[in-house]
Amino acid sequence: MKIGVFYFATDYGIDISELARALEDRGFASLYVPEHTHIPTSRRTPFPGGPLPKKYAHTHDPFVSLSFAAAATEKLEIGTGICLVPQHDPIVCAKSVASLDRLSNGRFVFGIGGGWNVEEMENHGTRYETRFKLLRERVLAMKALWTQEEAEFHGEMVNFDPVWSYPKPLQKPHPPVILGGETDYTLRRVVDFCDGWFPRANARFTGRTAMERLRAMADKAGRDISSLSITVFRAPADRKVLDEYAEAGIHAALLEVPDASRDEILRGLDEQAALLR
Repeated sequence: MKIGVFYFATDYGIDISELARALEDRGFASLYVPEHTHIPTSRRTPFPGGPLPKKYAHTHDPFVSLSFAAAATEKLEIGTGICLVPQHDPIVCAKSVASLDRLSNGRFVFGIGGGWNVEEMENHGTRYETRFKLLRERVLAMKALWTQEEAEFHGEMVNFDPVWSYPKPLQKPHPPVILGGETDYTLRRVVDFCDGWFPRANARFTGRTAMERLRAMADKAGRDISSLSITVFRAPADRKVLDEYAEAGIHAALLEVPDASRDEILRGLDEQAALLR
């Protein structure tokens, strides 16, 4: 099982290039970054779990920050954790993904989700109630753009006639698409049009039950379980739990890099690196 991290790359935090090099030097497998294009000041949508942390309003664009991380490293896997697909034009987003995957020599993983902030997505012209229907069509449209020489897509919410779209991703047929969420609805979407499941760890989450849930949903849909992965978001920095994940067949676990000073982050990475051994 691969152990990586996720970090809210912000304008006041550690330089993303330095963080990426520090991770690769210590043997971590990956670096994922979350996304928020902006945070509406109304706060009509409450943040799950209390006051909204400062970092949510200060994130760099994920594709730009990951480009710097890729340029500073040679083997480190890079990923979005998560990209809010309902807030992106699919043609533009497909080009960003393909460009980053090709320029990073095939190291990109496309972690995606529907989002929780109603005002944020409304500012992009997206309705909360139909965000997952839109997400599905945009992902399918992007897959067409990545894999077809003359791509076209005709859906209810995404529609375009044949186009040329280059570059194509280096990974074939395209970078892995992994979907965040924990519900059965999420799992149905995973087996329908994704390559992996990206659940958050919580007190009830275990590797064994996660694999059982995914296997049951895959069997129901006629999907080969071996074609699907599980990457655990905000995994605990606990050797016993991580061993349990590995024994269950989970593909990867992401530890959290805190919203702290540069020196505190680097000291924390030294401590977490012991888990890799």
